[in-house]
Amino acid sequence: METIPYSQFKQYIAAGNVGKLTIIPRGIAALGYTQQQPTEDRYLMTRSELLDRLAVLLGGRVAEELVFEEISTGAQNDLQRATDIARSMVTEYGMSDRLGLVAYERPRQPIFLPESLAAGKNYSESKATQIDEEVARFAEEAHQRVHKILSERRTVLDDLAHLLSQKESVQGDELRMMLSKSTTPEMAN
Repeated sequence: METIPYSQFKQYIAAGNVGKLTIIPRGIAALGYTQQQPTEDRYLMTRSELLDRLAVLLGGRVAEELVFEEISTGAQNDLQRATDIARSMVTEYGMSDRLGLVAYERPRQPIFLPESLAAGKNYSESKATQIDEEVARFAEEAHQRVHKILSERRTVLDDLAHLLSQKESVQGDELRMMLSKSTTPEMAN
């Protein structure tokens, strides 16, 4: 199996600058979360940055698959957010190689606008099928990337889970330290 360079793995952690990981429940739905803090005000994001965000959002689901060999409803919000990003990449930002430089949807309007002013679907059912396939492809490729990374770094994943079970929260600096200590010479590329 090809080894992913540590510098590439660090992109996932930097894809939102992890501030804190916690297993402390928040509200009704969140049983834990990864707090991501932007390093600067952002108005633009590159395709690779959005793909990295997809990977970060799918991390919890992939960890469930690897550790428990079972999935739960715990990743529901992350899956929704990842789907929204992938759909925007395809329909608003023209980031799909297959569908090209076309915006199929306008940015979402506030819900209080009358329907006549809200954006409607202006493409065919066959194009809608292609859009759905591209959204699914973006999500599946991110899933495969994360699966490969977490499989290769399974020791760090297990150590982090153990630490979270003891402390309930881990700061971003602690996570980055754990990752840097686990770097093998071939991952330092």
